[in-house]
Amino acid sequence: MIITHPFRSGPDGRDLVHADEDHLREECGIFGIHGHQEAARHVALGLHALQHRGQEACGIVSYDGDQFHPHRAVGLVGDAFADERLMAQMAGKMGIGHVRYATTGGAGLRNIQPLYADFAFGGLAIAHNGNLTNALTLRSQLVQRGCIFQSTSDSEVIVHLIAISLYTDVVDKLIDALRQVHGAYSIVALTRDKLIGVRDPWGVRPLVIGKLDGAMMLASETCALDIIGAEFVRDVEPGEIVVIEESGLRSIKPFPKTASRFCIFEHIYFARPDSVLENVSVYEARKRIGRELAQESMVEADVVVPVPDSGVPAALGFSEQSGIPFDYGIIRNHYVGRTFIEPTDQIRHLGVKLKHNANVPMIKGRRVVLVDDSIVRGTTSTKIVNMVREAGAAEVHMRIASPPTTHPCFYGVDTPSREKLLAARMDIEEMARFINADSLAFISMDGLYRAMGEEGRNPVQPQYCDACFTGDYALPLTDGQVDGSDAKFRLRSDFA
Repeated sequence: MIITHPFRSGPDGRDLVHADEDHLREECGIFGIHGHQEAARHVALGLHALQHRGQEACGIVSYDGDQFHPHRAVGLVGDAFADERLMAQMAGKMGIGHVRYATTGGAGLRNIQPLYADFAFGGLAIAHNGNLTNALTLRSQLVQRGCIFQSTSDSEVIVHLIAISLYTDVVDKLIDALRQVHGAYSIVALTRDKLIGVRDPWGVRPLVIGKLDGAMMLASETCALDIIGAEFVRDVEPGEIVVIEESGLRSIKPFPKTASRFCIFEHIYFARPDSVLENVSVYEARKRIGRELAQESMVEADVVVPVPDSGVPAALGFSEQSGIPFDYGIIRNHYVGRTFIEPTDQIRHLGVKLKHNANVPMIKGRRVVLVDDSIVRGTTSTKIVNMVREAGAAEVHMRIASPPTTHPCFYGVDTPSREKLLAARMDIEEMARFINADSLAFISMDGLYRAMGEEGRNPVQPQYCDACFTGDYALPLTDGQVDGSDAKFRLRSDFA
């Protein structure tokens, strides 16, 4: 599990204690709609379905044919857009929205998306999921040219590149801007007459197309279409730009074709299990991972227990394959996301129990197989293993539904620096001792790829982006290559 900033500053400047310590942070979620009378309300519902991709802040921009209506706020969608008077003001048939966890740029109010700017061709709002790996380099060049940045978000670089483009058409300007950026991006943009969606040429982050009552929409995941009763049409292809306007949808493929490198961790953890991404059911993929894990790392035990919620499908698959009964030996408190309390040492120690508690009757005296999605720093895994032991487990065997996380992600996921990743510092036996487990095993890389329907990982041309497990970064790391470290990427959060 991964978290990078368990203690962050809240809107009032106080430090916050995050109950989901040591878990990978989702990137962002985006949604856009064209041609619906209740555009803003549908965007809010879509963002609500995508809330798992970012809980720090959210925003919506709608357009009513005359004016753009933006609203951005810190916090959850249900809180930010609960006021009926606000939603009534956000008129128009078009809108885009964004939920965020700050992978770059810090959590400041000025970084909340969608970003909006007035151009000679009119207004443009833009929302971005991903991370640009040459944003610092481009930003420095743009500042030298006189550009004045209003935020510390890497996404604002795209806005300035659009502004200085010599093309006249907005789509051509966007293409011109995107040809200069490196990294991962799925984008929705809104003009006075267009909804535009884009995926980077590698298709690292997801973006799907849906339709409802003649309206077209774009979303990070299909679960955001389901919540409004929309029909899934297809994925936006890697390197594709879709332009949705009154005349319909047109597709543009302006970038050189390259092999797709969709993020495999979307299937392991990030995406909601009821979503279908790249024609793969996330839930089914996670169950297949559990089956592969059981085939590779069987152990004599009495019960398979998931670390909820992300470990549940893999634990079900492990149980089905192994024949060991499945049970909920850990109960999650679904009402704990972030506690706005002072981070005293005592509260920090409580950390994991704010969210999870042992279900003693299901554990006591039993040999337990704990199934989780990943181990990052190892701090939460240690607390959970010890919690299960204190509940009376006879043995605790940890099984992980991903290969060891050995490298940071620079494509839109907030991960610790490499020296803080447990698997980068220890072998598996050392890790097992660190988390106090009787045994520890991870799914193999080929096992993970088999669970995704492949024969195995193609080492020459991997079918997915798996850089967090392999260090094989397919997309250029321009900013990081300046000094050979990942420090440059992390400076962005220091601007805020």
